Amino acid sequence: MGIKILGTGCYLPDQKLTNNDFTKFVDTNDEWIRTRTGIAERRMAGWEPVWYMGSEAARQAIAQAGIAPEDIGLVIAASATNDFHTPSIACLVQHETGAVNAAAFDVNAACSGFVYALDTARRFLETDTGMKYVLIVAAEALSRFLDFGDRSSCILFGDGAAAAVIERSDKPFTSALGADGSGGRLLYARSVGVAEEIKVEHEFDDGFPEKRLHKLYQDGREVYKFATKALPKAFHLAADKAGITPEDIDWFVPHQANIRIIETAAKNLGAPMEKFIVTLDHYGNTSSVSIPLALHESIEKGVIKRGQKLALIGFGAGLTYAGAIFEY
Repeated sequence: MGIKILGTGCYLPDQKLTNNDFTKFVDTNDEWIRTRTGIAERRMAGWEPVWYMGSEAARQAIAQAGIAPEDIGLVIAASATNDFHTPSIACLVQHETGAVNAAAFDVNAACSGFVYALDTARRFLETDTGMKYVLIVAAEALSRFLDFGDRSSCILFGDGAAAAVIERSDKPFTSALGADGSGGRLLYARSVGVAEEIKVEHEFDDGFPEKRLHKLYQDGREVYKFATKALPKAFHLAADKAGITPEDIDWFVPHQANIRIIETAAKNLGAPMEKFIVTLDHYGNTSSVSIPLALHESIEKGVIKRGQKLALIGFGAGLTYAGAIFEY
């Protein structure tokens, strides 16, 4: 059993930061950022809570799908930057959208989160025949965890939300989820408050690099090595289950982390860059939002069309990786 995407939506914060804006507080310039990342601008959440951005994207997806919110059986939210430890983003979105009959929970697989959620949603639809629709929401406010004194990381990320409504379909669907927890210390941010309570040097060495504040830490070199292998791996693990090759794919929708990572992954897959959807130049790395945001934009622009075969491939902190192949 597969899935059909009935509608998509997005929400982008009003605040926009260009590369030149970063020159005001960190030693960098537009050319340096563009050549190393492919990013020109990104959105930054100001007053917007993560759940609010997710709810707005969800409303748009529901409207586009043309369904009644009461018919949604499950809400899954993907995020690494929830406003609360509890309640879940999914519960707040469920309330805001009027999906009163839906169960709700969050998943945190970082940048792989949307594909994890999509795979989970498909399994619910397959096993619960009474469930008609699943709403998947990805929402992030990474800017609240950035160290704006670290030019190697603060320039990469952006905020926003994207959503999709799906139903079951008889069209083929194949997927693969994976993780390598040994790389957990390569990309992380502690919860607020925890950093001050764990006295690493005196009481407990948890193996994470010294980083007292709840700011994002990234070992860029090691993450790059993982990412360029993880994206092709995610595709092949999913594709091999159905005998699919890169030539069979109309569009690859990869996690939008860095243009060099996407280019290297394309080379390793033996697929032309022309088949890869790229939106990071104007959104930056929006973590779990990047894949559904690229999907939504490409559908809205008519780039992705019904009947085309898509490969969603992602990687993220954890470390995680995920791939899903299906027909739009």
